[in-house]
Amino acid sequence: MLYYLFDYLDKHFDFPGTGVFQYISFRAGMAALFSLLITITFGKKLISFLLRKQVGEDIRDLGLEGQIQKKGTPTMGGLIIIAAILVPTLLLAKINNVYIILLVTTTIWLGLIGFLDDYIKVFKKNKEGLAGKFKIVGQIGIGLIVGLTLFFNDHVIIREVYSPVVASTEFFILNQDKLEYRDLKSTKTTVPFFKNNELDYSKVVPFIDKNYTWIIYTLVVILIVTAVSNGANITDGIDGLAAGTSAIIGLTLAIFAYLSGRVDFSSYLNIMYIPNLSEVVIFCTAFVGACLGFLWYNAFPAQVFMGDTGSLSLGGIIAVLAFVVRKELLLPLICGIFLIENLSVIIQVGYFKYTKNKYGQGSRIFLMSPLHHHYQKKNIHEAKIVTRFWIVGILLAILSLATLKLR
Repeated sequence: MLYYLFDYLDKHFDFPGTGVFQYISFRAGMAALFSLLITITFGKKLISFLLRKQVGEDIRDLGLEGQIQKKGTPTMGGLIIIAAILVPTLLLAKINNVYIILLVTTTIWLGLIGFLDDYIKVFKKNKEGLAGKFKIVGQIGIGLIVGLTLFFNDHVIIREVYSPVVASTEFFILNQDKLEYRDLKSTKTTVPFFKNNELDYSKVVPFIDKNYTWIIYTLVVILIVTAVSNGANITDGIDGLAAGTSAIIGLTLAIFAYLSGRVDFSSYLNIMYIPNLSEVVIFCTAFVGACLGFLWYNAFPAQVFMGDTGSLSLGGIIAVLAFVVRKELLLPLICGIFLIENLSVIIQVGYFKYTKNKYGQGSRIFLMSPLHHHYQKKNIHEAKIVTRFWIVGILLAILSLATLKLR
């Protein structure tokens, strides 16, 4: 909204300084600042409100150190994360951009599902929360919307740019009007670490008619949105882990979006140039600012938990961002922490059932799952576990960015 206001003032009244809103870098920085201020300023008020309403976490005793002390800590703090993402985005981004519309829709949609789950747990005193089948239906719903929009919307394209000479980055900046290009409606995505690192979904299953590629693509979107949102939910088990990890992932995807949204950098790096993608950087920086601001109150010892309101929406946003920047095949690396946490649960449950069926008594690989609880059982302090997971997340982010040149 502010973008359109200042754009109008700049074009019609030539107000000094209003032209700065044309720059993605400025608006992205402002989005991060606004989201930080919103979470830090209003976070304390939200915590006080939740305490007054007795919206506290009901802790199950799993025998973990310091666990019982967390009983009664306010939950549903994800509300402030969602607000801190949406407000700067709506103020500073071009809200008619198809990618921004999709990301805002995802944030609200999964935030509502998480809110219903938390509401049932807290106010209806039902520890199970929203039935799993309803969560899955909700995740499938947003997956359908995202998949079909990305496949069929005419504004979701890639642009192949042709230059008359082998050019430098400066050439693309100074001679954009002289470049030849063609817009393609394509389902191409990036395959990391391979020389010819592009994969088209229309060629994944060669015996299926290309007219039905949308089915394959949409199914992949549904699968990944569901998996990543649940992965973030599982990761949100100790103070600051999900918020900090999500901030690292969000910053990584912001860099990918910035590079792919500029003709000069995308040409220099030989990656896909995606028109209109630069606006996504504003959403990403608001996302990162919201996660970091939430850590002000969620870092050990936590004054508030995000609940499913926050964790489901964070995971879903990350998944949709990956599809938007066409890096969904890189998610196992970018979201390595979420993947490891998910796998630890699957392995633990699978091995227990296998040994119980075979030997009559179930055995476990980990002391407890998800993986962060395993380390808690080994008497490693919660804050140290979170910090080490963050370090691993940063290393994975660096390796993900290295795929821009490692092929």
